[in-house]
Amino acid sequence: MAAKTKVFVSFDYDHDETLKEFLVGQSKLKDSPFELADWSIKEALSGNWKEKARTRIKSVDVVAVICGEHADSATGVSAEITIAQEEKVSYFLLAGYKDKTNKRPKAAKSTDKMYNWTWDNLKVLIGGGR
Repeated sequence: MAAKTKVFVSFDYDHDETLKEFLVGQSKLKDSPFELADWSIKEALSGNWKEKARTRIKSVDVVAVICGEHADSATGVSAEITIAQEEKVSYFLLAGYKDKTNKRPKAAKSTDKMYNWTWDNLKVLIGGGR
């Protein structure tokens, strides 16, 4: 059996923790090509949380950024994207909601596409198809 892709999940703790739980559930499906190595750190945006995040991000294959209605103001999400960019770890933006306005984190590049969250899309994105 092939090794599963290790994924770090970046999401807005204050508004989108339920979405993270949905991704956790998908990672446990029989045909899931990925495992969640770790996810965002819920700590005050001070101290060494960024170094903890950097260590975790450097140890994964890809960062999944869940974009919800407030992702543009989630400073932790933007910091995690910046770390992924600095460490040259691949990432993708995942639209959290089908029926709401999903906003791009400030650190996302203008060329970063936001993908619809479907099981088929997720498997392709985690496999490197972007």
